[in-house]
Amino acid sequence: MQKFLAYPLTIIYFLYFGLVLLIFHPIQWFCFNVLGYKAHKVSVIWLQFWIMRCLNILGTRFSINNPYEIDKNQPLIIVSNHQSMYDIPPILWYFRRNHPKFISKKELGKGIPSVSYNLRHGGSVLIDRRKPIESIQAIEQFALRIKENNWAAVIFPEGTRSRDGNPKPFKTKGLIKLIENIPNALVVPLTINNSWRTLKYGKFPMGLGAHVKFKVHEPFFINDFSKTELLKKVEEEITNSITHD
Repeated sequence: MQKFLAYPLTIIYFLYFGLVLLIFHPIQWFCFNVLGYKAHKVSVIWLQFWIMRCLNILGTRFSINNPYEIDKNQPLIIVSNHQSMYDIPPILWYFRRNHPKFISKKELGKGIPSVSYNLRHGGSVLIDRRKPIESIQAIEQFALRIKENNWAAVIFPEGTRSRDGNPKPFKTKGLIKLIENIPNALVVPLTINNSWRTLKYGKFPMGLGAHVKFKVHEPFFINDFSKTELLKKVEEEITNSITHD
């Protein structure tokens, strides 16, 4: 019965989602080209708010457990598991004071109104997985921008999303480059639960009633641990908090 109901609700969702993307694309362009970075950031943040409201059509809810006060004038490395494309809007919304920027695959940089524009112009980095040397160089340059501007770099070390919530082994090359190039960064481990349920049937229809939960683990400074200890600590904290409730 739930899957049957998901078909019409998914169609309604896509109509509203597409409308939001089309509305915010020219708004982003105007803000970026006429008003500058601050205005563009505001437009991006409100885009995320409305994407999340669109997902409410499917009964999707979002909550975050974050008992920590994170300095907005401190560069961050947010390390998270990855369960769906819908992980991203809440991260941008909940961490908006910290200017989150993403390491994304090159393919997302074109063809998606609003989303592609922000990835190209909002401070994130697009990498070509088929060109590892160029990708590492791009991440190094990205890390310098994060450091200079006290932004937050968001990385999903699994490399691709988990389709059933079970974590994939972390690939650490990109994370290591961030650590090496932002030695003063505060590392923020983040666990995402139930986001995969929004796509449990595939892209159509979408899943209904998912409660997507974000858990922020205690942040720590890079210099508090050796590189090996840091990588192990981050992966264990994130994956040990993944549930299937």
